[in-house]
Amino acid sequence: METQPGHFHWNELMTRDLAAAKAFYGAVCGWTYEEMEVDGMTYTLIMDGEQPVGGMFDMADDPEFDKAPVQWVGYVSVKDPDAACKAVKAGGGMVVKEPLDVTGVGRIGVTMSKEGAFLGVMKPAPI
Repeated sequence: METQPGHFHWNELMTRDLAAAKAFYGAVCGWTYEEMEVDGMTYTLIMDGEQPVGGMFDMADDPEFDKAPVQWVGYVSVKDPDAACKAVKAGGGMVVKEPLDVTGVGRIGVTMSKEGAFLGVMKPAPI
């Protein structure tokens, strides 16, 4: 999936009750789900028919997320996630998750504005 820089590329639900979230959003949105392994963790793709439209994962599986709230995070396509994260810091925000490479997904980082709004930045992997 090719997304121009500056456009939202992906939406991801960080939850502590994956089964309940899947049931809720399946009933509300008509979504189905496919599980996949990504870098040693199980990741749930949100499907609208045959099209993946987002993802979700269970934060309870990773102590790194112990203090993170349950939330949706939108990821914007950028040319350089590392540079974007430096710009967030320079603008008074913080980097919650430093950029890292995710196999088959791309390079991603998670940031927070001074006001506390989360925003993921990513350079999607080539298709």
